[in-house]
Amino acid sequence: MIVLDEHLMGLGLDREVRAWYEGQVCYITDLRPDTVIKDEAIPSLLLRERQPNFVTGDITGFWRKVKPHSNFCIVCFGLPAEQWRKIPFLLRRLFRTEGFRTKRERMGKVALVTETTVRFYAVGQPSITEIPLAK
Repeated sequence: MIVLDEHLMGLGLDREVRAWYEGQVCYITDLRPDTVIKDEAIPSLLLRERQPNFVTGDITGFWRKVKPHSNFCIVCFGLPAEQWRKIPFLLRRLFRTEGFRTKRERMGKVALVTETTVRFYAVGQPSITEIPLAK
């Protein structure tokens, strides 16, 4: 399951991800409709789902702020808002990157993805690791 942050709505990213991702793709607002969802509530919403990957462009709200959990993965994209349309392409590259290829490998990680690298910390691994993003 891929859960897109609400600020990514209206860009058609869900359709682009669905074109290659076989699982469910939705927005965080689909998990709790008709309510305002604060950043701090998102981890508890993710825990209600089965091993979701949460995708956001909000680095300041999630990167180095969220404690990793073995039942979800948070992927932050280090891109300016005008480049958010690149997220589906970069997400697909992330899912080809060693350590992120399977759901099992992704769970428990909080990642920061750029066009060339992935930085992440994980459950039981508080230090940040940096690896190249797959081509």
